[in-house]
Amino acid sequence: MSDIGDWFKSIPFITRYWFAGSIIVPLIGKLGLISPVYLVLWPEYFINKFQIWRPITSTLYFPVGPGTGFLYLVNLYFLYQYSTRLETGAFDGKPADYVFMLLFNWICIVVSFINFVLQLLMIPLIMSVLYVWAQLNRDMIVSFWFGTRFKACYLPWVILGFNYIIGGSIVNELIGNLVGHLYFFLMFKYPMDLGGRAFLSTPQFLYRFFPSRRGGVSGFGVPPASRRPAADEQDGRG
Repeated sequence: MSDIGDWFKSIPFITRYWFAGSIIVPLIGKLGLISPVYLVLWPEYFINKFQIWRPITSTLYFPVGPGTGFLYLVNLYFLYQYSTRLETGAFDGKPADYVFMLLFNWICIVVSFINFVLQLLMIPLIMSVLYVWAQLNRDMIVSFWFGTRFKACYLPWVILGFNYIIGGSIVNELIGNLVGHLYFFLMFKYPMDLGGRAFLSTPQFLYRFFPSRRGGVSGFGVPPASRRPAADEQDGRG
C-alpha cells in the first residue's frame, strides 16, 4: 500500500485531485451510495431546479459496468498521462494557468452540452486536455497501439477513432477536440503566431489561490517549444 501511496503523492497536485475525483465519484455511483441519476447533467434539473452540482459531478462520473469498464480505464489512463505531462511541462510552475485552462475548457463543454444533449462530461474534458498537449508537442513522434507511430498532432483524432471502436461516442471526443482547439487557438495560435489580440488571460484571483512557483512569471510569454530531442520521444500510451 505504501507504494501506491507514494505513487499517488507523486502525481502533480491538480492532476492528483482530478484523477482521485474521477475514481471516487464513479465508485460512489457504482456502490449505490448516491444514485447516478443525481450525478449526470440533466438540463431541466440544472437550469430549472438549480441543482448546480451536476456540471461538476457529470465531469467526474462515469457509469462503470461490463460494457463500459474498459473505456473508462482507458480514458482514466489518458487523464493521468496527459494531464500530468501538461502540468509538469508547458504549465510547470504555473498552476493558476493550468486551472484556468481546465475551467475554460469545462465551461465550453458545459455550454456545448445544452445543444448536444451530453449527460457525461468526463471524456470531453480529458480529450480537450489531450488535444492541447498534442498541439504543444505536435511534431513529437508518438507510438500507439500495435507499434503504430505518427506525429502527436494526429493523436487526438486517432484516439477519437479508437474510443469509438471500443464503445465511445464520436460526439464526446469531437467536442473535446474542438474545445481543446479553441483554447489553443485563442491562447497560443492567434496572439502569438498570427499577431492577433489576446482574448484569454488567467484571472488574477486564481494566482492568489494557485501562486506561480520557482520564481516564474504568471501567464505565458512565449509558446512552449513544439519540438523535442529525439531522446525525449514518448510513448503515446505511456
